[in-house]
Amino acid sequence: MTGKSNAIWDSEDCVLLLIDYQDGVLDLIFEQDRRVIELNARTLATFARAIGVPVVLSTVGVEMGVNTPTIDSLQAALPDTKPIDRSQMNAWEDAEFVAAVKATGRRKLVIAGVVTSTCLALPTVDALADGYEVAFVADAVGDATKEFHETALTRLTHAGAVPMTTVAMMAEWFRDWKSPLAAAARDLWVPYKEEWAAFKRDPRVATPKGLG
Repeated sequence: MTGKSNAIWDSEDCVLLLIDYQDGVLDLIFEQDRRVIELNARTLATFARAIGVPVVLSTVGVEMGVNTPTIDSLQAALPDTKPIDRSQMNAWEDAEFVAAVKATGRRKLVIAGVVTSTCLALPTVDALADGYEVAFVADAVGDATKEFHETALTRLTHAGAVPMTTVAMMAEWFRDWKSPLAAAARDLWVPYKEEWAAFKRDPRVATPKGLG
């Protein structure tokens, strides 16, 4: 095989966007195991940082005093990345966020955000409309119900975004166990699988809450 296929999500072409991984937002997820979502987002961030994929991190409502910062586990994986806080539901409507994406010079966006139907869906469809290629990481995102989550993923697929999973994205970024990039994957693979398996063996979901 010679050359590089444009269909492959090569790490040199990608930027990872992580949107609204905050306790106040994650608390809206009831029918999925929040621990798995956090694990997948953190693992993606750790691997991206290790192999030189730029990461743009965003929060909503922190400076307004109505929401909490990025969860500690994710921020610890990205110690040098300052979240871009905004007021808009749609990160793509925030000028600083879009400028940070453009500054990377990369046209393939790998996006994960909670909740699926807004924080992920809205910037994804806008970025697609602006000519970017977008992949979303389906197992690193969640919503209040599986129906909301799955409907949003269907919308994004129909809009032209590419569905991915955490392990698949990592594998596509390094692609060859002899690649220098694979060393970081080896370091993450076993502890990731062990933690993932433990969560799957003992699943936990939150109890739905009303507004009262």
